[in-house]
Amino acid sequence: MINIFKRINIHFLFYTLALICAITGYFKDFIYIFLLIFFHEIGHALVASLYGWNIEKIKILPFGGITIFKENLNKPIKEEFIILISGSLFQIIFYIIIKSHVTRTDILEFYNYSLLMFNFIPLIPLDGGKLINLLLNKFTSFKKSHIITVYISYICIFIFLYKILFKFNLILIIIISFIVLNILKEHKIHNLIFNKFLLERRLYNFKFKKTKKIFGCKFEKMKRDYSHLFYTENKIYTEKEILRKKFDFEDNMW
Repeated sequence: MINIFKRINIHFLFYTLALICAITGYFKDFIYIFLLIFFHEIGHALVASLYGWNIEKIKILPFGGITIFKENLNKPIKEEFIILISGSLFQIIFYIIIKSHVTRTDILEFYNYSLLMFNFIPLIPLDGGKLINLLLNKFTSFKKSHIITVYISYICIFIFLYKILFKFNLILIIIISFIVLNILKEHKIHNLIFNKFLLERRLYNFKFKKTKKIFGCKFEKMKRDYSHLFYTENKIYTEKEILRKKFDFEDNMW
């Protein structure tokens, strides 16, 4: 738990917002939001540490938080799902415990449910975007799941922008700008993420219960939680063999 707290990184604008809220009389609101966000991110980090995940940092932003992991992309879907929902579970538990000790329960309730609902909008890098990606990974390939999640994020952010088009709000502009930049970045590195997924399969020995057959060297059909057998040129290759050929350039078969 001590190591988790050492990973916390607070954005400098967070302190600026705290000062503004103190001056304008909204410091109690700020504390409510901060504590809800804090326990949400601690929930992600604590459960991830129980699974042995490497936590790179916990970023506390002016209007939210994000836990960044330094882990393989080939972690079990179930494991990642549990870590994903643990943030909201910890937030709800904190809300239930603290609500009987505050004077304005209506304000605390509003912030709690607003944060929960906003966080599950299917947008990268929110939990909703990650949840959509995990669900897609259950039914389709890793590569397709990722790009579909990016496209869903584009659609959602355009809808969001349309809804607030004539409502100038500095906080919303900052939040949306942050989200848009993350979606664009995720789209830009789509192929790098996919290559990392493949390279992990080449370098490490993952063990999966299920096996999928792929005809031809169609790496884009590879799925999470599956090992693969490639049928090509009248031969059968394990994924380790076929990826060795791809990354070590031993053959020019594609």
